[in-house]
Amino acid sequence: MTDEPPLHRRAAESRTGNDAHHPPSAPPEPAAVGTEPPADGPVPLTAPREGTPQPAATPADLDAVVARFAAGTGPVALDAERASGYRYSQRAYLVQLRRAGSGTALIDPLPLPDLSALDEVIGEAEWVLHAASQDLPCLAELGLRPRRLFDTELAARLAGFERVGLAALTEQLLGFSLEKHHSAADWSSRPLPESWLTYAALDVEMLVDLRDALDEELARQGKSGWAAEEFAALVRTGARPPKVRAEPWRRTSGIHRVRGARAQARVRSLWYARDQIAARRDAAPGRVLPDSAIVAAAELDPKDERTLLTLPGFGGRSVRRLARTWLAALDDARQLPDDALPVAPTVEGPPPPHRWAERDPVAAARLARCREAVVRIAGAHRLPPENLIAPDSVRRLAWAPPQEVDDAAVAETLRGFGARDWQITLLVPSLTEALTDPPPVP
Repeated sequence: MTDEPPLHRRAAESRTGNDAHHPPSAPPEPAAVGTEPPADGPVPLTAPREGTPQPAATPADLDAVVARFAAGTGPVALDAERASGYRYSQRAYLVQLRRAGSGTALIDPLPLPDLSALDEVIGEAEWVLHAASQDLPCLAELGLRPRRLFDTELAARLAGFERVGLAALTEQLLGFSLEKHHSAADWSSRPLPESWLTYAALDVEMLVDLRDALDEELARQGKSGWAAEEFAALVRTGARPPKVRAEPWRRTSGIHRVRGARAQARVRSLWYARDQIAARRDAAPGRVLPDSAIVAAAELDPKDERTLLTLPGFGGRSVRRLARTWLAALDDARQLPDDALPVAPTVEGPPPPHRWAERDPVAAARLARCREAVVRIAGAHRLPPENLIAPDSVRRLAWAPPQEVDDAAVAETLRGFGARDWQITLLVPSLTEALTDPPPVP
């Protein structure tokens, strides 16, 4: 797939004293699922082959990157670093690329928010990402949208690997270890330390090699077509931003402890007050006010600053400075008329599975049979059940099966839920049987 010397490493070669940063170019034997690293341990990878590049931060820098990648060949490895846990937005704060003949490039998207020129020269190549669904939305914001891709994490799941993190796969399949101690760093900070840039560059150093190893394994297992369908679905939908929830405040951690509509109104009011501040500051909401503090205030309903600041989570200086904001939010909830208080949300689709036995025992039995069929088929093909079919699709199918339960109707229902052809082929006969209610016992 590439003219670049591969980074694969056999166990025997690790004992010959080869340079860890310029490993031998001989390709490996296909790795079997579940194989362990060589007995002498993986080789630590501490620096990119051409050294750590400085991020492109000017239009001239970007032009140089575009020219380099236009001249390269083969797949393009991509990654993006966000600042989850630090920032409100999920934008990219660093973009990493590597291609045979182009080397590795880092791009700072803060001064360079439009990378469509780069997209024009790499758009027709296959893009290689790890856990692509996490990065595709923020890459799309910069004008980078793949036409073809290979997701190494998803490929590993389809191939039956138990550990599908980038470091684990790189170690198992290529014999090199990657340190991941900067994965939770605040990538929005500037300047970025040299050690962080090295870490970021190494994330794409071996992606194409990993892609080739996983592609061989998928072919060996007869799953290449499955992977192709999954990757095509990612290309179609992966760049879409997450759906905005109708009532996002209901996901406040610990809200199950808050009893009563009035107390839930306090959670809602505090949540939206915090969200406005977080969006204005571009700060992660939890750094403005922890969920635990919202829940504590909703339970106690403090009416003065002194009482408020005694609650867990309200002791920090920045939180204390906003005491009037939090008290105003609580007062707003206090003043609401009863008909404006939160009501139980209307549930679209089937109820939670633990309620099925009470509400519809026949449907509960169908669900149990469908789940058993999915687990059995997934196990036979060494797949995680959730990659064979989305659990929500199984619930919806079991709760409201087609009026006429036959293979064609079940296939059409699954296709409407977004199932791919390979999934439908594997599942339909067993699910059709599972959906057929047995006759009542006389």
